[in-house]
Amino acid sequence: MSLKNTWLFPIAYCDAAEPWQLGFQDAATPMMQGIIDLHHDIFFFLIIILIFVLWMLVRALWHFHYKRNPIPERIVHGTTIEIIWTIFPSIILMFIAIPSFALLYSMDEVVDPTITIKAIGHQRYWTYEYSDYNSSDEQSLTFDSYMIPEDDLELGQLRLLEVDNRVVVPAKTHLRMIITSADVLHSWAVPSLGVKCDAVPGRLNQTSIFIKREGVYYGQCSELCGTNHAFMPIVVEAVSSDDYVSWVSNKLD
Repeated sequence: MSLKNTWLFPIAYCDAAEPWQLGFQDAATPMMQGIIDLHHDIFFFLIIILIFVLWMLVRALWHFHYKRNPIPERIVHGTTIEIIWTIFPSIILMFIAIPSFALLYSMDEVVDPTITIKAIGHQRYWTYEYSDYNSSDEQSLTFDSYMIPEDDLELGQLRLLEVDNRVVVPAKTHLRMIITSADVLHSWAVPSLGVKCDAVPGRLNQTSIFIKREGVYYGQCSELCGTNHAFMPIVVEAVSSDDYVSWVSNKLD
């Protein structure tokens, strides 16, 4: 949960899963905002279709009740209605397809990144490598990220979601995540960032991220990878550019 102060009142963003949560987490990237907007657009059509189908069912039950119409009609074909119920759903699908294709292609587009981070999945932890700062094998920005056990949690930390080493990135910066695995299939997923990318042994997958605001974003491995699969959390902390430079300097010292 991150806070943003406005001129009227502070806003608390939902950047981690909450008990009995039904909706999405708050979007922190343009891609996640696009996913949420597409969901709402499709839900609009879903509500209209639901109301129409319910109205048709109720109308049929009412007018074709055996007491009101003991002798039913013998109509077996209706050319007009068949044309309507073929063309109308096609038009609805077209209205859904156009924005969904636009979002799909934009999610696959890789913008020239400022920072590249490699995430390697292991049983049961993640390894992160900031390859832009690797001047030699001795001096490299690489670290492992393990889940903090429940007994070691501090006040305010989230159970099964907090890690000992967070992925620190600058906000409002184009990032490239390269994701792979060292053993079995994993999946690097952070809902608030709109990212869910499989980690496949022997293969490099990549995705682009542009975080719009500072905050701490929580995710988990989303591919069933064996025993203790639930204990591979992901924590991404977006900070200002100055704080990021200080963090990198401290890591390299």
